[in-house]
Amino acid sequence: MKNSVLVTITGLAHYYGTKPFKVGAGIKLKKEYDNKYYDEAIRAQLPYIGTVGYVANSTYTVYSGTYSAGRLYDKIGECACAKIILITHSSVVAEVIEGCPSENMGECVFE
Repeated sequence: MKNSVLVTITGLAHYYGTKPFKVGAGIKLKKEYDNKYYDEAIRAQLPYIGTVGYVANSTYTVYSGTYSAGRLYDKIGECACAKIILITHSSVVAEVIEGCPSENMGECVFE
């Protein structure tokens, strides 16, 4: 992606809260084709944990200046890597990076 694209990751309370997140760490964003609530759902995954939330898509949960799942959906392939840049009390903001590792190549890692 040519310009910086930020997303809000929400729904953390349904999983592990903010504990597994670390600023600078990588997170995988993966389209969830069979989501029964939303056709353009994008789940957020961390290595060894799995799903930890979803890219926000409600006007109540998408932070100003970040993309919703609906806006991001057609701009990525099956998945994308993102770098965590901010952790709040209930959400995470991450910068989307083009590309995604294949399933056998591991997870999104930044140094």
